Amino acid sequence: MNILEQIIARKKEEVAVQKALVAESVLKQMPFYKAPALSMASYLTMPSKTGIIAEFKRKSPSKGIINNTATVEAVTAAYSAHGASGLSVLTDFDFFGGTLQDLTAATVHETPILRKDFMVDPYQIIEAKAHGAEVILLIAACLTPTEVKHLAAVAKDTGLEVLLEIHNKAELDHVCDNVDMVGINNRNLKTFEVDLAHSIALAKMLPAHLPKIAESGISDVSTIIELKKEGFDGFLIGENFMKTPDPAAAFAAFVADLKNREHEN
Repeated sequence: MNILEQIIARKKEEVAVQKALVAESVLKQMPFYKAPALSMASYLTMPSKTGIIAEFKRKSPSKGIINNTATVEAVTAAYSAHGASGLSVLTDFDFFGGTLQDLTAATVHETPILRKDFMVDPYQIIEAKAHGAEVILLIAACLTPTEVKHLAAVAKDTGLEVLLEIHNKAELDHVCDNVDMVGINNRNLKTFEVDLAHSIALAKMLPAHLPKIAESGISDVSTIIELKKEGFDGFLIGENFMKTPDPAAAFAAFVADLKNREHEN
């Protein structure tokens, strides 16, 4: 069993427990559930934004502890202040050290929030909206096209946008009408190897109208500039900032460098 299979097996157990603890009807009475959601797809192309979806992540299965001292409040405040087009907040606890409370803590900023987790059940979508998310992630590697179609439809009915993550040509058939953005994971979730050229080739096979987001393995400004030229609209970056002692300062410096380089070009 690879790490992705382990995560999904654990996630299904976790969701079963949560369903027994908190009914959907209770989630639907929470204030965030009825609140209007910001559009990450729109924020990606706003002139005042960077196109970067900046992530808050404490640990990962491949790296272990990344940063267990930075707070979600301080880090997401800096991300938002310096032009992030979106905030990605990990809510998986066992493998990534995240919680739904982290999601809610990031809602004080006028920046769309992605619930970064492994979605396997419609219940998690209701849960995401109830805790302040505006976008959910659907990972093609752990869902069938039929499952993606069903979960994406639930998300739209709930008032959330859908980011579909793919990694290879075979997963193109997971794209459906209710998908708002497609993320191409530069890192193979089964081997954790990164290949930008593979992602660029795959992006050319996607429908032209869908915003394209590069995920993982982005650690320098020149990569973003190159990917923009190849038609990418967004860039999900996590460990590059979180692995530093001060993720807020690291993001601010990265954005300043990006603006300088874009001005030169």
